Amino acid sequence: MDRQLSGFALLLLLSTIVALITRRLRVPYSVGLVVAGGVLWFGHAPSLIVLSRDLLFLVLLPPLIFDAAFYIRWEDLRKDLPVVLTLATAGVVLAAFVVAAGMHWLAGWGWLGAFAFGFLIAATDPVSVIAAFKEARVVGRLRLLVEAESLVNDGTATVGFVLVIAMAQGTAPTTGQVLLQLAYTSVGGIVAGLAVAAIALCLARRTQDHLIEIASTTVAAYGSFLLAQRFQCSGILATMTAGLAIGHFGARGNITEKGRESAGDLWEYAAFVANSLIFILMGTRLAQEPLVSLAGTAILGIVLVCLGRAVAVYAGCAVFYRSASKVEAGYQHIMFWGGLRGALALALTLGLPEAVPHRNQVAAVTYAVVAFSVFAQTLTIPPFLRRLGYV
Repeated sequence: MDRQLSGFALLLLLSTIVALITRRLRVPYSVGLVVAGGVLWFGHAPSLIVLSRDLLFLVLLPPLIFDAAFYIRWEDLRKDLPVVLTLATAGVVLAAFVVAAGMHWLAGWGWLGAFAFGFLIAATDPVSVIAAFKEARVVGRLRLLVEAESLVNDGTATVGFVLVIAMAQGTAPTTGQVLLQLAYTSVGGIVAGLAVAAIALCLARRTQDHLIEIASTTVAAYGSFLLAQRFQCSGILATMTAGLAIGHFGARGNITEKGRESAGDLWEYAAFVANSLIFILMGTRLAQEPLVSLAGTAILGIVLVCLGRAVAVYAGCAVFYRSASKVEAGYQHIMFWGGLRGALALALTLGLPEAVPHRNQVAAVTYAVVAFSVFAQTLTIPPFLRRLGYV
């Protein structure tokens, strides 16, 4: 325990120093953290905290998701829900198929390994997306579309990924079972989020003490995620739903003004700490991978992931071309290039079973895609936004 606390304190100190340096140099904070993590690894610094699936999902993700959802206005999200759901379902499947087909035909991977990679990498990463667009100070509909999609699309990707793993292990479900699992994962997550949010709001409504109100939001953020995970539903959707519900109903008198302000400050700080730890640990993880030995396959994977994202965004938005939900071309370009991959993809690779064909290559190419996303895409998003006049 002492070792872990020391590691947390060291990484938090490093995060503070990196924040000061990156703001002075006008470099994205997340990029600076990943570089710092790599320097730690190459400098043979002791590995006090390791990026694991449990650390990411059970400790670091809930505050990030809750903080983002807390400030989303339900009225705005409801208007764009058809676009978000289309990109988060059909868009993810399209992207996964494009990537899988390319890796099968061009890299010579078997279909199971290709589809495992396709679904693993198809969903955009809420950690990276929220960090990049928050730091770039994007507001309005564009930020809503990008962030909401990244929060919703994990359910589709997870179900597809689990299906491929099941097939690799010889237990392939039917189409009906797949659709039922997707519905269960998504609806179950939403129900869990609403249930825990209702309990938290009941607690908050019975007091004027802002500390108790803050505690109730903490129960909502972590309780919704853990409840959904307990029943194998989407924890991300659960915490997003809880954040939306508390943000919406809290502003209508269920939480005092001081309580809302205090909760906002708390979750902003919690999101900063979680982001800092995730990106530093991502840097240490990426630094361990000998990506040069698979340079050709890695470049192919990066190109296919970008192509799959382009197909998903432009085809998905084309469906709404003649409707009130039409997405302007500039937004589509940003949504394409801003479809970042990050910690979630790395966490999924940690659980790849031996039965998945090309397991080691799938993991290595995933790391390459994440590295490209962190450096090439994150660094170019701010100038791209300025060029299009959105910041």
